[in-house]
Amino acid sequence: MNRRSPSTHRRRALAGLTLALGVAAKALAGTMVTPALVPPPPALAGVKSYVLMDFRTGAILASKDPQLQLPPASLTKLMTAYLSYGALADGRLRWHQRIPVSDVAWHTGGSSMFIQPNLPVTVDQLMHGLIIDSGNDAAVALAQAVAGSRAAFVADMNAEAARLGLKGAHYTDVDGLPDPGLHLSAMNIAQLSRDLIARYPQVLQISRIHYYRYNHITQRSWNPALFGHPHVDGLKTGHTHAAGHCMDTTIDRHGRRLIAVVMGAPSWPAGVHDVMRLFDYAYRFTHDHELLKAGQIVGNYRDDALDPDHFPVKAAQAVWVSTFVGQAQHIQRVLHYDQLGGRPVTVGMPVGSMRFELNGRVLARTALLAAAPAQPAGTLGTLWNRIRAEL
Repeated sequence: MNRRSPSTHRRRALAGLTLALGVAAKALAGTMVTPALVPPPPALAGVKSYVLMDFRTGAILASKDPQLQLPPASLTKLMTAYLSYGALADGRLRWHQRIPVSDVAWHTGGSSMFIQPNLPVTVDQLMHGLIIDSGNDAAVALAQAVAGSRAAFVADMNAEAARLGLKGAHYTDVDGLPDPGLHLSAMNIAQLSRDLIARYPQVLQISRIHYYRYNHITQRSWNPALFGHPHVDGLKTGHTHAAGHCMDTTIDRHGRRLIAVVMGAPSWPAGVHDVMRLFDYAYRFTHDHELLKAGQIVGNYRDDALDPDHFPVKAAQAVWVSTFVGQAQHIQRVLHYDQLGGRPVTVGMPVGSMRFELNGRVLARTALLAAAPAQPAGTLGTLWNRIRAEL
């Protein structure tokens, strides 16, 4: 048998791999190229900007001016919710903890859940009031509970936006009341929504609720897409004169979740019509494909300087990609092995990577991990491995 060098095997070895959520979000930041046989996505001429995103892969299935910075109105509260869930996760807040209501929170204008000083309110109730009622008072109360003041919380919002890579985003308040310095893009909102749902999926248990009652007042959810569309279960809406009608909507049909962000629709009925057109388009003309499962053996790493001179390699994560109809069979796999230099190999050690490309565009990447150990073969062992290869 003719033994080839490690570099030769690297070019030929593997047949498949897998896509992780965090890696996919960065790899799929660009709009997908629509094949000739698929109609173009809805133009949505009446909106300023939109993004249609696949939740699992992070692929942008369609968009219009996705990076355009605009007034977000109450979509601002998505970051307020995100940081509040973070405080709950690390124990700074507790769900049944009672929160004092300051005069500042009580007198906050705009939409309200009608909290007031000396009336008990828990974190759980404030989270419902924030997401369902879009309560500006709830946003301020949560911000003060988490960070001590609105100003400190806004600083945290901007720091988190930078950490999440929300390019161009800038927060000046916790509730979305008009401010010249407050602006987000549809892409910012889609990325934040994806991370919010992935990290804190319990948000959907609140955002799917149609009505919420507090202080003897029952309010209807501000998300009109919840009514008449049973697969919609979130996420947030906002409206001011400057922002127009903004919708951040998520839907799950048959186990596939999508996110649609529409900025500046002329009315709520128009906004609902637009997001449902986007969802229908995606479900009809795009698909998710699982290329590999996490831990799946995908080939062998070979090196004459190791004992044994080859070991199995596995995918670090499950790999999913989103494509238009007819594109999946054209995905190419490009393998890269690291130069180990005869160093000891332990199970789970990174030994390379693989990327998946379509028409020259990277859809996904994954690390390759050693599935078995190997030790340096030494000079004699390396020579014997090379001799055996020629036998």
